[in-house]
Order: sequence, then structure tokens, then C-alpha cells
Amino acid sequence: MYITRNIEKIIIENNKHYPVIMVCGQRQVGKSTMLNHIKEANRKYVSFDDRMIRKLATEDPSLFFETYKPPILIDEFQKVPSILEKIKDIVDKLSYEGKDANGLFWLTGSQKFLMMKNISDSLAGRVAIFELSSLSKQEIENRNYGVFNPNIEFLKRMTYAHKSTEEIYELIFKGGMPKINASEIDRDKYYSDYINTYLERDIKDLSQVGKLNEFYDFLVYVAARTSQELKYDEISKQIGVSAPTVKSWITILERSGVIFILHPYHSKVTDRLIKTPKLYFMDTGLVSYLCRWPNAKTLECGNMDGAILETYIVSEIVKSYLNSGKQANNLYYYRDIDKKEIDLLIVTHDSIYPIEIKKNKEPSNPDKNFSVLNKFQLEVKPGLVICTSEDIMPINRNCYLIPISLL
Repeated sequence: MYITRNIEKIIIENNKHYPVIMVCGQRQVGKSTMLNHIKEANRKYVSFDDRMIRKLATEDPSLFFETYKPPILIDEFQKVPSILEKIKDIVDKLSYEGKDANGLFWLTGSQKFLMMKNISDSLAGRVAIFELSSLSKQEIENRNYGVFNPNIEFLKRMTYAHKSTEEIYELIFKGGMPKINASEIDRDKYYSDYINTYLERDIKDLSQVGKLNEFYDFLVYVAARTSQELKYDEISKQIGVSAPTVKSWITILERSGVIFILHPYHSKVTDRLIKTPKLYFMDTGLVSYLCRWPNAKTLECGNMDGAILETYIVSEIVKSYLNSGKQANNLYYYRDIDKKEIDLLIVTHDSIYPIEIKKNKEPSNPDKNFSVLNKFQLEVKPGLVICTSEDIMPINRNCYLIPISLL
């Protein structure tokens, strides 16, 4: 069963305006499946996982493109980074001749940390770049409201089916990987194979990773600390590797789409703010597996219940940006040295929307810290408390309870 991705129409539209479309993201989130589903009948699919095809592209790129004429979809293109120079030559030659070069090349790959450098060096101005994550709740439910809009009047117009707390944690435990949601595959077997594939095919090739066993221990450790502050020295001490190594490994996780780094909001208004970022995994099913939670009920009742719920909500909001072809670069959190904290801020050019995340249906005084934002000289919009309530409900004129089911 194929599950429609919300970014499909955006990719098709951009294909009219760019010679190259690049889709990157975490392994097994459905990049090549989606592009094969929406591609034109005459677009040839090739994968650089195939050794013979990879050899041809490396040794004779001209012959490669004579054999596989554009329009073409190249999977795992970062395995032959030199192919980008040939793509640039083809695009520039067609443009010089006054011919339409748009839509000729679709590229996918899971190693964004390698891809982006090569792309920026070779195809600047010629490529539209998109990032695909695991399935969002909206995609699983066949809904598409675009980028999460924190405006309360917009949220009141949205339709949704209420889910109980138990159902929400079932979604969290299952995660968003397409194969798990579209088939009857065994979840534990899937994630075991996924991790082995990720370590063996992606991580092993990177010079920053010497011992895979240590990297696996690191992966489990940071999964257990999802939604918490990212403290390199603490991780270094617990795993037994240097802090610079931890930083390089965090970069690998971020650029391969496994985690999202949420930065604290600050300005020159005050120096009393905490400036340590927070780390969130992009797929809660992967977190649950790495932390060895046996089922959704134990996860719901365990000591990670709040952290995993916060991870789920933040990742869903981030996915709404990615699925609209945008970067989530206006999301922050707030914390100061007086231990006043706000889980999430959505910042526009002239306003701030504060968001708290709570498990309870009727959290006590959840907006108690919202007033600290007044010092930033931006308009503080009505805040949201995303929780397990059944309906949108005002706490007061400046704060509303928002059901998780609405996401």
C-alpha cells in the first residue's frame, strides 16, 4: 500500500522551474518510492547501489548519460559525487543553446552531510532541495494542512478525529516509517535491520566513526535523552569518546535526518538565557526501539512518557515544514538561568507564539512563563498548550488548550 506524501505536489511544481530536484533524508523514509510513484513514464530510474552502474558513472559519465538519457531519476547519487559536474555541464550547455533544461534530473540520497557540500559546489542556482522525513500524522491520516499554523483562529477551523492518550502513545511507539505503516512487517525486526543498515551502509563509510560499537552506544544514549539539552561533555564522559568526536557524531545524525536540533531563542536584550540547544529524534518509533520499550503501554507509563510526547509533537511540527518544502528555522525554545522554560516558540518577523507541551488533559497553570517573552519587544500572540484534551478550550484570553489529535 502506498501512502501519499504531502510534498508530492510541491516537487512536481518545482520540477517545472529547476533542472535538478534533490530529495534527501533519513534512510528508508520513502524517497525513491515517492519519486518513482510520481515520476513521468519516460523518466528512467537508476540506482548507484548497483555496482556496474556506479562503475560506469564513475569511469565514463558521458557514456553513462548516453546510456541513461535524461529525464532520469538517480538513487543514492552521493556514491558518485563526480556525476554532479557532468550534470552541471549538460544543464549549462542546454541553457547556452536556449533549450529547456528544467526537470531533467531527480536525485536522491540519505547522506545529506556529503550531498550538500557537493551540491553547493556544483549546482548552485540549478537545484531545488527537499528533505523527506518519516510519515507525519497528517500523512498517515491523509490530511494536509501545510506548515503548522499556531494562529488560534486557523486552528479552530481545522477538522480532526480525537484520539485517546492510549491511541496517541500507540502512534508514538509505532513511529512513522512507511514500511511499518503500509505493511504487516514485524516492528522490532524492521528497526533491527534498519539500524544495522544505517550503521553498515552509511556510518561505516565516514572517517569520523572509528568503532561502530561505540557509535551504537552513543545512538542509544542520545535516544534516551531526546528532548533534553545537548551536553557534549556529559555524552563524552558516559560513552568514553572525546567531546569533539561526540560533536561530529551529532552532526552526522542531524545531517542524515535522524535528529533535529532546536536552538534556544535569545537576543541582546538579556544575557541571562541558556544557550544550549536541545536534541529531538525525528522518528519516535526508532527512539522507542533503541530505548527497549516493549510496548506502547509501558512507554506511556514509563519515565520517558513526557520526553517522548514532547519529541513526537516537536517532530510533527518540524515535518509539517519539511512536507511543505520549507526549513523549520523559526522554531526555538526558551530557558533562562532562573529555570523559566517554554517548550517551543514559533517566531515571525514581528511576533512570538509560545507553546507548552503537556500530557495531562487539564494541566495546571501551563502558561505561567509566557510573560517572560515581553522583554523581546515582539508581539506575544495567544499561546498554545498542546495536550491530551478533547477540544480546543480557552484557559484565558491569551492561552488555549489544543488537542494533540489536531496535529
